[in-house]
Amino acid sequence: MKWASTILLALGLIIIFYMTREDEALRTDRAETTVSVYGFDVGQGDSTFIRTKTDAILIDGGNNGKGDDVVRYLKALGVRRITAVIATHPDADHIGGLDTVLEAFDVDQVYAPRVNHTTDTYRDFLLAVKNEGVTIKTAKAGVVIPSESADFEIIAPLTDGTRDLNSWSAVLKMTHEENTFLFMGDAPTRTEQQLLTAGIDVKADVLKIGHHGADTSSSIPFLQAVHPERALISAGEGNAYNHPRPIVMNALAAESITIDRTDRMGTIEYTSDGTAITVTSRKDFRPN
Repeated sequence: MKWASTILLALGLIIIFYMTREDEALRTDRAETTVSVYGFDVGQGDSTFIRTKTDAILIDGGNNGKGDDVVRYLKALGVRRITAVIATHPDADHIGGLDTVLEAFDVDQVYAPRVNHTTDTYRDFLLAVKNEGVTIKTAKAGVVIPSESADFEIIAPLTDGTRDLNSWSAVLKMTHEENTFLFMGDAPTRTEQQLLTAGIDVKADVLKIGHHGADTSSSIPFLQAVHPERALISAGEGNAYNHPRPIVMNALAAESITIDRTDRMGTIEYTSDGTAITVTSRKDFRPN
């Protein structure tokens, strides 16, 4: 009987040991597949960073003079190389800081819509890309950004835009297992309507609101189709455009969407483990 009890105890300990190791391995695997999304605080502008085990993707770089802040944020996060830069459209408050970022980091790929602009800011961006030694890839619907850690697809623009540069905005959808993020750039209601008409799946857990919360974006039908739990708004405190506009804030409230604002929370960090998303206010990442 004693031998039998000893053998049973030993078997029990072995089972517990291997179960513990499997739990630790599961936790390690889950940590390795974590995806972090940062809505950088760049004042009245736009810059979002996505970090996975294999990717470092920067969407826009804020306005002129904000590139140094973006570089500082990235270096504080331990970034050494950027796998992809997405310039959503040529407006200065989105690409103004990208020349500084391109000068500070090695960048593997650059995506931008095929639209020209004549400003010095846009020329500085093009020159920085040229000096980086990369060729701009066209950001348009159907373009997939290669990744081993998540799915990245540009779902707009579906057609050529108009004279309104916002209509050329690149829209990126990221899927990390069960969690989905949608980054709208400055895409207007025209783009939203095109996406809905085309039957493209825009459902997302987190929606990066278009055009800083201006009333030219975030139509009720689009918000209902996306049906996000949270909305990220990048805007400067006390900005002259009154972004985000009350009509957009009311629409978000009507749809029971939690609002995260960089003008109030500083840089906002979303961490996805593939099933849940946690949100952290990073007030240590504030512009100088």
